[in-house]
Order: sequence, then structure tokens, then C-alpha cells
Amino acid sequence: MTVPHDQRPDLPHVVVVGGGFGGLAVVKALAGAPVRVTLVERRVYNTFQPLLYQVATGGLSPGDVTYWLRGLRLAQKNVRVLHEHLVGVDHDARTILLANDEKIAFDFLVLANGVTVNYFGTPGAKEHAFGMYSRSQALKIRDQLFVRLERSAFTPGSDDGLRVVVVGGGATGVEVAGALAELRTAGLEPAYPEIHGEAFEITIVQRGPDLLKSFHPGLRSYAARELERRGVRLRLGAGVAEVLPDAVVLTDGTRLRSDLTVWSAGVGPHPEVDDWDLPRRKGGRIAVGPDLQVEGRPGVFAIGDIAETPDWLPQLAQPAIQGGQRAAHNVLALLEGRPTEPLRYHDKGTMAVIGRRAAVAEITAPGLASPLRLTRGAAWLVWLFVHVMSLVGPRNRVTTLAGLVTRYGFPFHRRPIPIVGDVPTVRPDKSG
Repeated sequence: MTVPHDQRPDLPHVVVVGGGFGGLAVVKALAGAPVRVTLVERRVYNTFQPLLYQVATGGLSPGDVTYWLRGLRLAQKNVRVLHEHLVGVDHDARTILLANDEKIAFDFLVLANGVTVNYFGTPGAKEHAFGMYSRSQALKIRDQLFVRLERSAFTPGSDDGLRVVVVGGGATGVEVAGALAELRTAGLEPAYPEIHGEAFEITIVQRGPDLLKSFHPGLRSYAARELERRGVRLRLGAGVAEVLPDAVVLTDGTRLRSDLTVWSAGVGPHPEVDDWDLPRRKGGRIAVGPDLQVEGRPGVFAIGDIAETPDWLPQLAQPAIQGGQRAAHNVLALLEGRPTEPLRYHDKGTMAVIGRRAAVAEITAPGLASPLRLTRGAAWLVWLFVHVMSLVGPRNRVTTLAGLVTRYGFPFHRRPIPIVGDVPTVRPDKSG
């Protein structure tokens, strides 16, 4: 009887921490290699984060953007999936410590545990704003959105409308605001006749003068025009000084009423990384060399959002995927006595969707003298194809495509039915 690779102690042990884009790329690149792979992930599923805003606004089910990690075993027998939380690393003993007090020895360690919401020390932000970097956070936003809509509908004609403030004008902020505007215009106006006109406001707050600052100026202008055409208010040039339960105070003193504040202004390392005895660079990212090995820690790699290479890479999916593939190849090179190779990142471009038939995309490819810049329906179709094909698993691709088509496609967009959760009944206050 053949013993599975993941149960053979004589094989080198590669421990991968994190089941996101980078971690899965490492695991898949080691399929068939003469190693044991242990994937440590605090959740039992992989989350496709670029579409979390669709979950938060009722466009997709959370199951559409998550993949059961143990499903990896169906096609790859040298991997073991461990549902636990990493709390410490002993570099001398080459072991990791998990939250259940289990110690796991490793020959190679790949840290791909990603990052979390960064509130930058803004007073009240952690307590009163909703981050959107995990499935549970997206569901909280969705549920709070419909709780507040029900409350607004319960008091028609009053000033108790719904004001949503989105903090951050990057791709996530633009996509959240655009999806909310689409939901309001196509779905909520007929469903909530009690909520009139300006009673449902959406505002983006961006510290800098432009949205999507990493994009070409022409694409930035197009995105701003499209959002304003869809009724999204832009507050540019002032940051957030404080978040209150019912308002957002800007650095210029302006006070914006906010019933729901969505924080998409930045990310940072998880606090536990401070205890892992690793060199750090600006922003707290782990310092790695060109071959993605942690500086001063041979055999330990860091990839994706948590890592910072000497030439700096953006915190996007492609750097994580390509970094995971390079880290896996370098592990095999070390095992075979070959020199490691640096990550040569190929920028494939970036994109953001605003709403139905509206998106921006910058695509780079060999042979193009300059990036191909797209807007409107062409960019939207490219965005749709890339995101659907990037999902893990055929079921997720099919259900997500169906969900997005029924939300944006003709003629379904005229009557989109959002996906909702449990919303408590709104009743009058009898205390008075």
C-alpha cells in the first residue's frame, strides 16, 4: 500500500501559513514534488477578496466567493490542511506554535497570511466603522445595510434616511460605492417606496485630490464622472479625523452624517506578526530579499501583502500569486542544491468596476508599448472575465457568473433582488 506524501516523515516538510492567493499558489506549485506540505489557515475556506464588496451589497452569496480548502486534497495528495491559528515561530528550533499549543516542525516555512484592516489610529474608526477584508466583515456590512433600510422605511417622511460614508477612494472604495448606487437605483427605489429622493446618500471620502490614484489620470476622471452620474457624492482633499456612531468628522472640520461607515482606506499586518521575530520594513511588512526569503532567516519565505521586496510590489492578487509560485520553485531549488532565483514580477495591469457597463482597466502585456486602457462596457467585460476565471472551483465560477449577470445584465438589472440575511423586526419604541 502506498503511503500518502503528507504522511511520510522522511520527506522535507514545507509549512505554508495562509490560504489566500499566495498560499494557494505555493501549495499548487508543490503538487507532485517530493515534499510534505501543511497548509495552516485560521478559516476552513479560501476567500476571493476582490468580490467581497458584492457580498457586502447583496449581489453575491458568501458561498460564491469562498472555497473549502480541504477540497485541495481531491487533486493533490501531498498536502495536509490544518484549521488553526499561528501564534509563534521558534526560528532556532524551526518550529511554529499554534493556538491549540501544538508545535509543528518545518524544513521550510512560507508566510502568506495576508493583512487586515488598518485604521491608522483614527479615533473611533475601529469601534464605529466596518472594515471589509473578510467574509464575516462583508456580511456585517450587508446586514447593517438592510437593518438601516428597514428602519428608514419604518419612519417615512422623516429625516431618518440612510447615509453611507465610504472611507477611501481606492479600487475597493470605488467598487463599494458603485455597487451601493446600483443597488439603490435599480433595486431599492421600487422595493422601498417609503424612502424618498435624497434619503439614501452615498459619499466617498478620499484624503487625496483624486480617486484611484494608481490609475492613469484619464481613468481617474472617468471613474469620478461615472460615480457622480450615479448619485455618489465625492469629498476629496480631506481625510477622516474621527468616526462617531452617527457621523464622520473630516480633517477640515466638516461633519458628515453617517448611519453606516465602510472603511476601505488601507490595510496592515495582523498584530501577532509582532511576536514572530522577523525583520520589518515601513508599514510593518516583512522584509524579504529578491528571492522572497526573509532577511536573515534562511528557509523562511514571505509572500503577498505581508511581504515587502527591495523593489516594492503592490498589495494585489498577482504579486501574491507570482510570489507564491517563485517561493515554491526556490524551495525546490534549495532542496536540489541549486541557487534560488529572484521574483521577476510581470505586471498584468489592474482594474476596478463602477457599475453596470462601467469600469476602468489598465492592461499590460508583452508586445504592448504602453498599457491598454479601457473604460465603459469593454472594461466591464474584461473585469467580468478576469474575476470569474480567477475564482477557485468550477461551482464558484458558475454561481458567481450567474449572480453578476442577474445583477448587471440586460434585462435582469431592472429588477435585481439582493441577497439578504436576518433583519430584526422594527417596532416603535414604547419606553416613552
